[in-house]
Amino acid sequence: MKIIRYADADGAIHHGVVHPDGRQERLVGDLFHKPEPSGEPARVARLLAPIEPRAIFCIGLNYRRHAAETGASIPRRPVLFMKSPSALQHPGAPIELPITLASTAVDYEAELAVVIGRRCKNVARTEALDYVLGYTCANDVSARDWQKLPELGGGQWCRGKTFDTFAPLGPCLVTAGAIPNPNALQLRTLLNGTCVQDASTDDMIFDVPALIEFLSGSTTLLPGTVILTGTPEGVGMAADPPRWLKPGDSVSIEIEAIGQLTNPVIAEPHPRVPR
Repeated sequence: MKIIRYADADGAIHHGVVHPDGRQERLVGDLFHKPEPSGEPARVARLLAPIEPRAIFCIGLNYRRHAAETGASIPRRPVLFMKSPSALQHPGAPIELPITLASTAVDYEAELAVVIGRRCKNVARTEALDYVLGYTCANDVSARDWQKLPELGGGQWCRGKTFDTFAPLGPCLVTAGAIPNPNALQLRTLLNGTCVQDASTDDMIFDVPALIEFLSGSTTLLPGTVILTGTPEGVGMAADPPRWLKPGDSVSIEIEAIGQLTNPVIAEPHPRVPR
């Protein structure tokens, strides 16, 4: 099942199901407790990210060829950092390049996002997928200068990863039953229509069950927790010269069986100066 979240013309927020023939039908009930079709069309005025995250856990260096292109060693355990839920951005809405804490090295990262559907803790990898509500596309937007340069606090990944708009999700949530093996999906990034990332999730160092087992160790994952599972080779940082995002760009993340998440790129609007 493909599930969307949207605002109608009055601003009310709903979930809907996208049928195989393209029809969109409003859903009723709790997203985490088997919502039902309403029999009414989904009147979509604005498409929203399919989930409002309770938390966003992110994994770095989780593709073998990406580790190789950055000269990094293969990690023994998943490399964890976090984004604030306030970094969420919707399909079609802009990625804002930071101005107040300025960055000149903003990068794209195509990622498969996993959405946890049931409260879990200390989950064995053999049972991990039972706790997944579904999957969506993500762009782990990253200010590499803030992430890495010593003069800007390098090594503090969260600062470079969690500016506003740096966590686009969408366009839909595909329920877990429709994707029995999340580690057999093709994913791509198109920058202004040119393919810059093209890989399979089978290149992950730690697969989705292993990530859920690790993240739930001595830690409760609440329904609505989003896990960004890492990016493959082809990031802008590794290009020669580096391929940084700039105003006017358009970034699309495509994942097999899910769809395409597209966001334009703009400069952060200048903050208002208080009088």
